[in-house]
Amino acid sequence: MTEPTPSMPSDLPSDLPPVTHVLSPDGLDLLELALAGGPWVPPAELPAGPVTLTDAENTPLAVAGVPGADGPRAVRPFARAAGPHWDPALRRTAAEVRADAPDGRAPVAVVVTEPPTRSEVDALPALVGDAGAVLLLVPAARRAPAAGRVGAPGLVRVARDLAGRLDDGARRATVVVVPWPADAPDDLRWPDVGARYGAARTEVLAEHRSPAARGAVAGLGTLWSGAVADLYPAVPAAEVVRAAETARPQGAVVFFTGLSGSGKSTVARALAAELDDEGLHTTLLDGDEVRHHLSKGLGFDKESRELNVERIGYVASLVSSHGGVAVAAPIAPFASGRARVRALAEAAGTFLLVHVSTPLEVCEARDRKGLYAKARRGEIPEFTGISSPYEAPTDADVVVDTSQVDVAGAVARVREALAARLGG
Repeated sequence: MTEPTPSMPSDLPSDLPPVTHVLSPDGLDLLELALAGGPWVPPAELPAGPVTLTDAENTPLAVAGVPGADGPRAVRPFARAAGPHWDPALRRTAAEVRADAPDGRAPVAVVVTEPPTRSEVDALPALVGDAGAVLLLVPAARRAPAAGRVGAPGLVRVARDLAGRLDDGARRATVVVVPWPADAPDDLRWPDVGARYGAARTEVLAEHRSPAARGAVAGLGTLWSGAVADLYPAVPAAEVVRAAETARPQGAVVFFTGLSGSGKSTVARALAAELDDEGLHTTLLDGDEVRHHLSKGLGFDKESRELNVERIGYVASLVSSHGGVAVAAPIAPFASGRARVRALAEAAGTFLLVHVSTPLEVCEARDRKGLYAKARRGEIPEFTGISSPYEAPTDADVVVDTSQVDVAGAVARVREALAARLGG
């Protein structure tokens, strides 16, 4: 949960259009791709004319639709998360990648959309030919991949392995992470993107999979059930398969609390992405997005705040009761509300309370949305830490201060505590 959001933070350019549009995760990927030098494919729902584009936290990121402009204009950087697909050394702009091309020669781009089988790996040298450089482009979406699909962190690890196979001294292979929406529009094409990054030719590696390998991959899902059918008669086999398909792991709720600007949302997103990458079905309940949907219309008085937190706790407990991991990141300023969430979550599974204890002065200095400045001027009533209290938890299972530890370190601490609770 965040405080009431003013139309524009005070530290932004004064010429931002008053019309705003909150981008979906796919829309954020499209915007980031364009700002990195890729093609600009506006989201279908984008209104016409000049518009300020924001994330779900209402943080202005860019301006689009300005007459005469080739694409959107950035007004502030994107918030970054943790994981190999967020490594700044890999997530470079198209201009930086082009400038790094060896001897001015245009490289071949190879897009890694899924883990390659041996047939694609064997075909890779012929595919790139005598190119002196290869760009291994890895699509990275903010949305979690579909169940059973390898996401961006895994694809980065795969691409690094491929780079090691190709990098033989005479040829250089470079991994580049490219923002890419999970549901890409038809007019967003890899050859166009590869050309922007300086490639003379772009190939999607999975399209070079042999028919035999394609059939084998398609049949992987039936291998286990086939072995069960060989071992059991038909009716017992069906029951064994059904039990395996409906088995639920132990669920958990990881509940972050802290001041606005403390870094709790950033750490929560990074944690959720890591857990999801490892196959723990994870649902992220970010305070701002919940405010837009589940708690739309609620105010910021104590009763409304408590109701918002309780709603988050209820949804999180449902996720946990079905074997998933719910990661929630509201401010949750009051001990009574957090206690109700703990009771709901512990009745369904494991509960972990994480206090992001970043000091007020650090949070205020960050002030990405200009909220603290507004609150200090009395323009936002009941603002936590300024005109409304924050009751620091005395029962936190993990305490992290993001002014003292980076995102990766904070995630590691939470994961260690969660693993201890889950017995993993």
